[in-house]
Amino acid sequence: MTKIDELIAFMQQNSKDVRFSELCRICDYFFGEPRQKKSSHRIYKTPWQGDPRVTIQNNKGKAKSYQVKQVLLAIEKLEVSNGATK
Repeated sequence: MTKIDELIAFMQQNSKDVRFSELCRICDYFFGEPRQKKSSHRIYKTPWQGDPRVTIQNNKGKAKSYQVKQVLLAIEKLEVSNGATK
């Protein structure tokens, strides 16, 4: 199991205790460099329009729980559209 897989498994079990830096690492891995990262938010480009959007925000070193869930949905949608299964 890779570090990315371990982080995703942790995020699925506990979306409230995810560090912002870990969520950034996951988003960078799946979606590439953010198109915006100089403000309080990081916005990632996705191959589809609309939801699930990938916008994350640092909340005192932690990621917001609802944003972690949005990222997990986006990863799932990305894997389905690419034909990959876990």
